[in-house]
Amino acid sequence: MAGDNPKIAAIIRSSLEDFNAVKQGTVYFDETTDHLCELFKKERSCYFIATLNNEVVAGAGIFPTEGLPPTTCELVKMYVSSAARGKGLGKTLLLQCLHEAKNQGFKKMYIETMPELTNAIEMYKKYGFTFIPSSLGNSGHSGCDLFMIRDI
Repeated sequence: MAGDNPKIAAIIRSSLEDFNAVKQGTVYFDETTDHLCELFKKERSCYFIATLNNEVVAGAGIFPTEGLPPTTCELVKMYVSSAARGKGLGKTLLLQCLHEAKNQGFKKMYIETMPELTNAIEMYKKYGFTFIPSSLGNSGHSGCDLFMIRDI
């Protein structure tokens, strides 16, 4: 819902601040971060919002990023508010995104991330993502310098 746009944008930006990962060329400065409802109207994309006590506390989505093979989607804008971390929401969102990606016919899921996001990286590794040497597609996020992928 469009009303969730400012809430999830604030969570994304505060999460990057929490992990000292505010960098040019990242979602922090991406103008689409303020318009996720509109961005995720694209075919074969979706964005999930997690709530606790009727408050938006996390989100994650899949997106057919330009330049990726048609059978590969990108896990995008996956962030959990500081108040909701450690409650399993990241895992829940990741599993939901994997399920939806499979339903959409994707065979692989790709991630761009940063070394500062250590908790997320460990979770990705736990769920079968492996590092690849360079970026895929054209996300526009030149500030990300770690790349991972897994089969679905």
